[in-house]
Amino acid sequence: MVVIRLARGGAKSSPFFNIVVADSRNRRDGRFIERLGFYNPVGKEGAENVRIARERLNYWVGKGAQMSDTVSRLAKKLPAATA
Repeated sequence: MVVIRLARGGAKSSPFFNIVVADSRNRRDGRFIERLGFYNPVGKEGAENVRIARERLNYWVGKGAQMSDTVSRLAKKLPAATA
C-alpha cells in the first residue's frame, strides 16, 4: 500500500518533517517515492511552515494512496490557493 506520511528530520530538539509518498512497508525515515512538501512545527511566526504540492497530492490520492491523519489535517488547514 502506498501512503502519504511525514518523514522526520532535523536536530534533537528542533524537528523538521518532509511530506513524502512511500510504500507502507518502508521505514518512517527510509526510502520514499516522492517528496511532496515539508512541515516545520517549530518555525518562526510569519514564516512559511507548511508547503504541500497540491497537484501531486491529488494525483497520488487519485491513484489510491492513503494519507496519514497528520498529513490530512495539514492539507485541510492550507488554503486552496497556496501550495
